[in-house]
Amino acid sequence: MSDAPLLVLEGVSKIYRRGLLDRTPAFRLDVDCRLEAPGIVGVMGPNGAGKTTLFEMIAGSNVPSQGRVMVAGRDIQRVRYSERDRLAIHYHQSYQVRRFSRTRPSFLMEPAGSAYPVVHLFDEPQFNTQDGYIGFMLDFFRRLKAERRLVFVCLHPTAPLHLELLREICERYLFVGGGRVRPFDDFGGIVSDADVRAYLGALAP
Repeated sequence: MSDAPLLVLEGVSKIYRRGLLDRTPAFRLDVDCRLEAPGIVGVMGPNGAGKTTLFEMIAGSNVPSQGRVMVAGRDIQRVRYSERDRLAIHYHQSYQVRRFSRTRPSFLMEPAGSAYPVVHLFDEPQFNTQDGYIGFMLDFFRRLKAERRLVFVCLHPTAPLHLELLREICERYLFVGGGRVRPFDDFGGIVSDADVRAYLGALAP
């Protein structure tokens, strides 16, 4: 594996405009983020704030309007389509891997330089509360970290259990809201933020 930072989002913006004639931005997400070491990162934010868009840009299935996403030292948009999941893999809800359209011939692109995903993106995974499934998944996330992977766990908390899971498993956090992505160093920091508390409502500790 490369000695480069595991993930860098450098001046990244995603802008969706209202139409061909009306170029007014209907949605914008801005993010500058650098995560050098393996770990487990919790992600929260309102519906429609851009959490899935963020994951898609990291995995290379959504092209940033500006900036670049570097995974283990590789610009994900320059990597061959069939090899991007060797750098970053996006599991959406029930662990379905997201697909994307191809816009350039793969022979013009770079190899991934990795045989196994460096970044794992779990987008609102469904935690079954029966038969020890939660414990199995938490152990899986920890094992990925021990293998020097970077793991993102995105949850939209609807019950205290979800916050407890994030508190237990994650070391760092991102909050997606208001058109930007903000980092937090610990659980206490993110749940103390006024915007996050407004988002959590009655669930705020």
